[in-house]
Order: sequence, then structure tokens, then C-alpha cells
Amino acid sequence: MDKVVTSAAEALEGLTDGMTVAVGGFGLSGIPTVLIHQVLEQGTAELEVASNNCGVDGAGLGLLLANGRIRRVIASYVGENKEFARQYLSGELEVELTPQGTLAEKLRSGGAGIPAFFTPTGVGSQVSEGGMPWRYDSEGTVVKESPAKEKREFEVRGHARDHVLEHAIFADFALVRAARGDRHGNLVFNKAARNFNPLCAMSAQVAVAEVEELVEPGEIDPDEVHLPGIYVQRVLALTPEQAGDKDIEKRTTRPRPDATTHQEG
Repeated sequence: MDKVVTSAAEALEGLTDGMTVAVGGFGLSGIPTVLIHQVLEQGTAELEVASNNCGVDGAGLGLLLANGRIRRVIASYVGENKEFARQYLSGELEVELTPQGTLAEKLRSGGAGIPAFFTPTGVGSQVSEGGMPWRYDSEGTVVKESPAKEKREFEVRGHARDHVLEHAIFADFALVRAARGDRHGNLVFNKAARNFNPLCAMSAQVAVAEVEELVEPGEIDPDEVHLPGIYVQRVLALTPEQAGDKDIEKRTTRPRPDATTHQEG
């Protein structure tokens, strides 16, 4: 039951070229920074990544992207990353854009053992009709498009409506980050940093969690557990320095008030 590993290298043992990896985070919030750096260091390549987005230039999954380690991306958002756009439009990267809620359900369904599901999201668009560019060539010509998907009509609360068939994501590995975790793999996330982390862990055959604070079994109240340890195979305890090393995607500030000026009111 003790799932704690002693190093990032041990945490990612078995991760090989060409695997599908689900990676938690939203922007740079809740991203598994240490594990991403380990993937970069060990040289794993040709990865298919399922994540909300692909990091930013120079941080998060953007590091793997810039070093040519990612072959294909399943994501709901592709902004904030110029290198991502460059690789996609030049034919170096295959991209499957997916509605955000659909992506979340594809991951959750993988964890629940549900191979496919019907959703009304995307009906009537290229999501269901096909034709969404997945890959370009170096000349900017579309060489691979999304296929048309099966549609069926279902009646929900007395209203008949078309739904599109979506397939679940069954990842080989998941890389996630939690604020607290115990040796059994039970995890607690910090506010919005929970985002896609539990769903990514659920979808994977091997889920690896880097935790900012490692506690003993029983120290986390069962009612506080966000993700049960049954979904987590390995736990990596971060050092205080690693836990505190967090990038800010966008810093917005306002000028400090002039200390010499007295304001009333």
C-alpha cells in the first residue's frame, strides 16, 4: 500500500516513447512541474498528450513541445503558446481540438471503464460533422482531418435532440500534482489547482502524483479526499523548494499608492 517513490526517475519508470500521457493542469495552475522536467531529462519522445492545454512558451508542457517530444495533442485550448501554433501550422504536430467539457468527460469515462458516450456538445459543427484540421503539411495544406462521428437522437426531459458519440481516453500514464497526499495515494488539491488533475489520474493505467506535502495514512479526513488512492499508483514527495517553485502565467499588477500622498475618504 505504500506508493511513495524516492525519485522522479523511479516515478516515471515504464514511460516509453509513443505512449499516451494525460497531464493535469489548467494553464500553469496545478501542473506537475517536476514530472514534466523528468520526462524532458530522460528523453521520452513521440508522446500523445491529453491535457487542457499545452503549457506556455518555456514552461509546463511547452518545454516538451519546444524540444520535439510531443507528436500529438488532445486539448481544448491552444492559446498562449507561439511554438505550439508554429509546429501545428508547419505540420510538425497533430492537434485534436476537443470541447472542454467533452475532454473532461472523455478522461472521466476512461477512469470509469466507459469506452464511449453520447453528448449534445458539438452537434452541427465540425466536431460532429468532421473536417476539423488535425494536421497540416509544411506548405500549410490540410493533410489529415477529423472524421465524421456517429449521431443519435435521444429524448431528454421530453425534448428530442441529436447527440454525438465521443470515445473515452485511456491513457498509459498520468502526471498530476496535488497539495497533499498520503502513502496510499489519497490526494487533496488546492482550490482551482484541482482542475483536470483528478480526471487525468482516473484515465491512466499508471497515475503518478507529485505532492507538495506528504502525510501519513489517516491524517487526511476521508471526507476531504478529492481523489481516492485507488486511482493513483505512485506518489512523489516534493522538496519545499520544488513545492514552492510555481510559475505565474499572467501577472497583473497596479501601481503602488504614493507613500507621501495622504488620501482621505
